[in-house]
Amino acid sequence: MKRVGNLYQQIAEPENLRLAFHRACRGKQERGEVVRFRRCFDANLAELRRQLLQEDVPVGDYRFFEVFDPKRRQICAAAFRERVLHHAIMAVCEPVFERYAIFDTYACRPGKGQRMAVARAQQFARQFDWYLKLDIRRYFDSIDHKVLLGLLARRFKDRQLLHLFETILSSYCTSPGKGLPIGNLVSQHLANFYLGHLDHWLKDDMGVKGYLRYMDDFLIYSRSREELKDRLGRVRGFLAGKLHLELKQNIQLNRCRLGIPFLGLRVFPARVLLSRRSGTRFRDRLRQYEARHLRGEWSETELAAHLLPLVEFTRGAEAVGLRRQLIEDYGVVT
Repeated sequence: MKRVGNLYQQIAEPENLRLAFHRACRGKQERGEVVRFRRCFDANLAELRRQLLQEDVPVGDYRFFEVFDPKRRQICAAAFRERVLHHAIMAVCEPVFERYAIFDTYACRPGKGQRMAVARAQQFARQFDWYLKLDIRRYFDSIDHKVLLGLLARRFKDRQLLHLFETILSSYCTSPGKGLPIGNLVSQHLANFYLGHLDHWLKDDMGVKGYLRYMDDFLIYSRSREELKDRLGRVRGFLAGKLHLELKQNIQLNRCRLGIPFLGLRVFPARVLLSRRSGTRFRDRLRQYEARHLRGEWSETELAAHLLPLVEFTRGAEAVGLRRQLIEDYGVVT
């Protein structure tokens, strides 16, 4: 794939920055930082453009908080001005990342969300007898800045753009030279791109037919258990040697007919069910949301807005009973 250049100036174009603002404030119109930015809209965009053209963009203005969904994660939320910058970068760079991605990479891609990944996992489960499920230990924390910049330099030949990526990377680390913040737009795309090196090695060099990845969760299929055991050793070596990553210990190698645990679901060749943990979390969330509504913290409209994502998650699975419960108890249209 030919390297792409002359993108940096496109990022700084006024029209691209205006588009980035509108994307960054989608669903957040009433937040104070958005209101303040809009109050001096032209001046703020002009200042961001000036900083870009002078290659002196301040980054690293982060707010940290924790979520438990279901495990503890530290979320790093960039200030609104930085989120505008991230959208401006990705509006120009996303097509390059998209051209590099293989068909069966999901997450952070148009039309390649969770439901599509599950459907593809089921399709492979019908074609193959065995699966190998792997994911990366502390993935975002383990991404190596030097390796990532080297991979970016294979796709982009724009010195200013590569310097901007380096500036963003150096604004955050979990250990020297490592780590991407969870919660930032650029981080999500870079994390997906980083494992693209694994994707191409498996598909192009190893010739693996049954393979898909959703961020750092991935599945390899085969008609042979022994072949998958061999693949496991090779993947572990590639990740350690090329990307400085380590697999989690919860490696799963089993028959597809017994169900594949994937993205909170259990995928069988002929059906998809909620995992036991997802069903428990679903009911716990219902109780938490109902309590907030009864305490007067949420209106009925706010309650419905929080329930809809729960409904969406269950749509790809056989969960008619749970959706019926929503209709009967809360009047949510599913």
